[in-house]
Amino acid sequence: MRSNYLLSLLTFLLALLVVCHGVVPSTARRQLEEEEGEWDWRRRSEDDDEKKGRSSIPQDKELFLLQRSKQIVKTEAGEMRVVRTVGGGRIVDRPMHIGFITMEPQTLYVPHYIDSSLILFIRRGEARIGSIYRDDLVEKKLKTGDIYRVSAGSTFYLENTRERQRLHIVCSIDPSESLGLGSFQSFFIGGGTHPTSILEGFNRETLANAFNVTKSEVGEILNKQRGGPIVFVSDSHSPSLWAKFSQLKEQDRLQQLKRMAGFQPEPEEEEDEQEQEQEEITWSWRKLLNSVLGTRIEKSGRGKASSESPDSYNIYDRSPDFQNNYGWSVALDESDYSPLKHSGIGVYLVNLTAGSMMAPHLNPTATEYGIVLRGSGRIQIVYPNGTSAMNTKVKQGDVFWVPKYFAFCQMSSRTSPLEFFGFTTSARNNRPQFLVGANSILRTLPNPELAAAFGVSEHRLKRFTEAQSEAVILPMAEETAPPMTTEEKKVLKFDLKLVRVPKVIKRFGH
Repeated sequence: MRSNYLLSLLTFLLALLVVCHGVVPSTARRQLEEEEGEWDWRRRSEDDDEKKGRSSIPQDKELFLLQRSKQIVKTEAGEMRVVRTVGGGRIVDRPMHIGFITMEPQTLYVPHYIDSSLILFIRRGEARIGSIYRDDLVEKKLKTGDIYRVSAGSTFYLENTRERQRLHIVCSIDPSESLGLGSFQSFFIGGGTHPTSILEGFNRETLANAFNVTKSEVGEILNKQRGGPIVFVSDSHSPSLWAKFSQLKEQDRLQQLKRMAGFQPEPEEEEDEQEQEQEEITWSWRKLLNSVLGTRIEKSGRGKASSESPDSYNIYDRSPDFQNNYGWSVALDESDYSPLKHSGIGVYLVNLTAGSMMAPHLNPTATEYGIVLRGSGRIQIVYPNGTSAMNTKVKQGDVFWVPKYFAFCQMSSRTSPLEFFGFTTSARNNRPQFLVGANSILRTLPNPELAAAFGVSEHRLKRFTEAQSEAVILPMAEETAPPMTTEEKKVLKFDLKLVRVPKVIKRFGH
């Protein structure tokens, strides 16, 4: 009787062990898959897929269109929104977020640093950027088309210097160095009750001792700013510390920075009235730059580090890497703009004329992120198993991404050009591989082997691959062009009304 009881107990324990052995790996795998992303394309059982003769692929047809944006900053003076790469599992080799900064005329994005490196692209307007480079303050003037890098942890500020034009900036945000507290984390040097300066985290006694001032002076500085991260610096708005500094002429601003760092001007250059007006500026900036940031400005001019600091690069001033009757393209890598080497990010700009397409191709070394700057069109992306991953319309402001190795193409609409700018996750020459066109790899591969792979004769294959005489950017035939939208039909109908075709031409057809 007792032996039967022990046998039953042993059987129950063995069964329980088998069940637990099956449940634990299953739970762990499910948790791992959830961590890898909402649509890991290898989520389904590979055994089940092999039995059904299919590949594990996500079903969302707008999978590679990033449509969710988050407002990071919003004030009357401007805003910043971020489009974040979410999920992706193993096919995202290096996630990247895309930021959009809009600033009203004569406004300032107050000094701060973030836990991610930035590549700024001035889409429209003019800006002045000040940043800390090798312990010195460096100021650069940026204009439309300029590319400029800000490294993670480097304090910087942005100012829209125009009086009547908004500033529009597109930037890449590389979260590889981030703290993982969201899209990115901002640390404000300047601030008050909104935004809060990082200095506010220390108690007043500590700050008073560190700055060698009274506690009331500390409170006066740290409680004054309430305008937000982006503030006005024009006379039409309430004056502030940043407004007073910004309104100085460039040479006066440099002289002021020298005083902040502890250099005293010559007696004949002193102006008591000016010093009284700028007393508040001198105190706060001297303390912030000298004590907090450790900044030292050379006594002569901008200093040695300033003269050697990396400059901006204007992408519109560069001659196209490729150009024909159907469009042009430009690609920047570390050999063109050395700061890209530190971020490991490339930059590109493509302009397709109406009714043209970028030939189907793939990127062998980098994931590509793109932003539609102008016009409309369509993007097609293909899965490794030869099925469509995405075939969707895009318009101005849309953000898309394409994993490396995935084949894809971009097409403009028949009524407007398509211009898109973007970043790649490699600062080296990406060397895209084109599948169609005069420079396609189908023409490079040997004919006998390729013909055997397609199951056709060499003669037929050669006629097929050499029918297209253009390369990289191709014209689209009427029957292969994307279908026109209702708005495009209205535009085309309006244009035809303005064109009078002579009767003699009508008789001969087109």
